[in-house]
Amino acid sequence: MSRNAAAPGTVAAPDRPDRPGRIRLLLSRLYVQCLLAVLAGVVVGSLWPSFGAELKPLGDGFVALVRMMIAPIIFCTVVHGIAAMSDRRAVGRVSLKALVYFEILTTIALVIGLVVVNVVRPGSGLHVDVSTLSTDSLPAEATQAHESFTDFVLSTIPDTLVSALTGEEILPVLLVAVLFGFGLQASGAAGAGIAAGVEKLSTVLFRLIRWIMRLAPVGAFGSMAFTIGNYGLGTLRHLALLVGSFWLTALFFVLVVLGAVMRLGGLRLLPFLRYIKEELLIVLGTSSTEPVLPRMMAKLEHAGASKPVVGITLPAGYSFNLDGTAIYLTMGSVFLAQAVGVDLSLTQQLTMLAVMLLTSKGAAGVTGSGFVALAATLSAVPHVPVAALALIFGIDRFMSEARALTSLVGNGVATLAVARWEGQLDEARVRAVLRGDLPFNPDDTATDDLVPEEPAGSPREPVPAIG
Repeated sequence: MSRNAAAPGTVAAPDRPDRPGRIRLLLSRLYVQCLLAVLAGVVVGSLWPSFGAELKPLGDGFVALVRMMIAPIIFCTVVHGIAAMSDRRAVGRVSLKALVYFEILTTIALVIGLVVVNVVRPGSGLHVDVSTLSTDSLPAEATQAHESFTDFVLSTIPDTLVSALTGEEILPVLLVAVLFGFGLQASGAAGAGIAAGVEKLSTVLFRLIRWIMRLAPVGAFGSMAFTIGNYGLGTLRHLALLVGSFWLTALFFVLVVLGAVMRLGGLRLLPFLRYIKEELLIVLGTSSTEPVLPRMMAKLEHAGASKPVVGITLPAGYSFNLDGTAIYLTMGSVFLAQAVGVDLSLTQQLTMLAVMLLTSKGAAGVTGSGFVALAATLSAVPHVPVAALALIFGIDRFMSEARALTSLVGNGVATLAVARWEGQLDEARVRAVLRGDLPFNPDDTATDDLVPEEPAGSPREPVPAIG
């Protein structure tokens, strides 16, 4: 008789779960590791501020590792998706629909921020003397001349075909990838061979991302420790009303506006947030959406959105659909006007809103880009002095997390919405994925092996290609 067999005439005790084993399994989850890393960073930054501030290279190094992979991954994903299409006009349709969606949601975000800041009025009563403010403490990016919208459009054209892959901007990569994909599609057998090689290269790149993402907890820990150690939680006391109202406004936008968009598509927002919880925690720790772009592309494809739609919509959203930054621009600019005693009329505020529709574009998903976009807005509209930015520079980092989280969710929802609009969303599959019936399998995308594999025999429907 085995050790675990019950003796005759006795009732076997139910098996007890292996608690140490369950704890080890839980700790192996990337989202748990990132959550613990963020909490540890807060503790270290609070108890040992100088040491925490010196941990910034950990976060910067992790973001840099992922950033070096973004351009080739976008290139391979878009090129392969377009080369496999039968309808070339579909790319133009997807791009146009994405831009229309981006403009509508960005405008809604700007208006919501404008309404909240006028109702709450967090800057009223500060009575800051403008003559006492200086731009010396501001970063150089905030005080230098800002490019016009025409310059921004022209900057999407790289100097050479290869330089797009070595630069830091996403839109030139997207432009080159679309052109190259069309070229492969029109080249017959020669193009098909290259397209197959691009697909294999994509597999290798996602494998590398899978390894790099193991360092996400280290990057989140270093970034959070730096934020708390360098700026300190005490700075929040002075401007708590602005920070708190901004976070609540961002939360309202996500739950109500983006929740409504998901509902219109027959989906629910909360299951989607659970599905991308690892990415949300990484963004919370690093204050940047860039590190999770490859993972978001893989997860959205796994959820049933076609590869070309994901490859075009999600990267473009990083420049054109920054909902969190849009809310920040209206709230930040009007707050500064209230703080320095400038009474903006409705016409002046609407003029600023029109300017923000342009300045909010092209602000990449990197830490601090929203602050630079705000500086560009104040430079374009002379009602509020740029030196007033010094009032919120110390707390900007605490708002950058909300900006990044809102923009990440917004771009994920946008990709699903555009895919459904284009008829390239497998609706049965996305519902199964959000229910948890089809877990994200790292062996399919080579992006993460810290999630459970699909059970044997799970249905796996192919994702349709455009056309």
